[in-house]
Amino acid sequence: MAKYEQIADALRQSIRAGQLGPGERLPAEDKLAARYRTSVPTLQRALSELVAEGLIDRRHGVGTFVRTPRRRVERSNERHQWEKDRARRSRAERLRTGSTEHDTGLEVGDLAFHAEYRDAKADEDLASVFGIPLGTRLLERIYRTNCREEDAPFALVHSYLVHDVVAVNPDLLDAAHEPWPGGTQNQLYTIGIELDRIAERITARPPTVEEAEALGLKKGVSVIVLRKICTDIGDRVVEVSDVTLCGDRTELVFTTPLRRW
Repeated sequence: MAKYEQIADALRQSIRAGQLGPGERLPAEDKLAARYRTSVPTLQRALSELVAEGLIDRRHGVGTFVRTPRRRVERSNERHQWEKDRARRSRAERLRTGSTEHDTGLEVGDLAFHAEYRDAKADEDLASVFGIPLGTRLLERIYRTNCREEDAPFALVHSYLVHDVVAVNPDLLDAAHEPWPGGTQNQLYTIGIELDRIAERITARPPTVEEAEALGLKKGVSVIVLRKICTDIGDRVVEVSDVTLCGDRTELVFTTPLRRW
């Protein structure tokens, strides 16, 4: 094992054992190099390994710190029934909590929410999923939600609705009404749409440069890409969402009830 690997392993074990706690500042590089009887460049290479693993953060001009674990998200397929159960409840009750709070255990006041609405046209992919002509006008909603104590959002969400369908309620075209109490299922309820089923297709891949920057991902961390397709009781696709999730902080939980013999 190379010298830098030995140093990285020693520091890694100290972090995992709790000898170096979250947010704790490591000694200066020259002092660490002296401790491990190595050169500063070798020590820096060891630290780079730990940065890539997400164990430490190096802040220019400030120092090197043990990384505070980011809040994990548990996303269960049971969340969809939870959202449907809330869709017809009073506004006051819907205001108390939402799907991100459900997934993270946080309160409304713990979160910062950003929504952007814009016009889009159905490309071949979305036209095929919706079963609509190519170029059909869509409403694209872009959502980002993060814990106020953290900079990066939990996910990047692009949600698509057929513009002419939701335009029946002009409020659904205005991002100023976000965050909408009760989320998309309540929005659809206001125009008489009830969901029958939600299909989710999941893949994983390396992030793009833009995704890594937006989600605050360290080198080597993949993203989970989830496509959610919502179909109403008339067998019509009414919403398609592309959700990009952080591979190092997201747990997907699927519970499938089985019919008895």
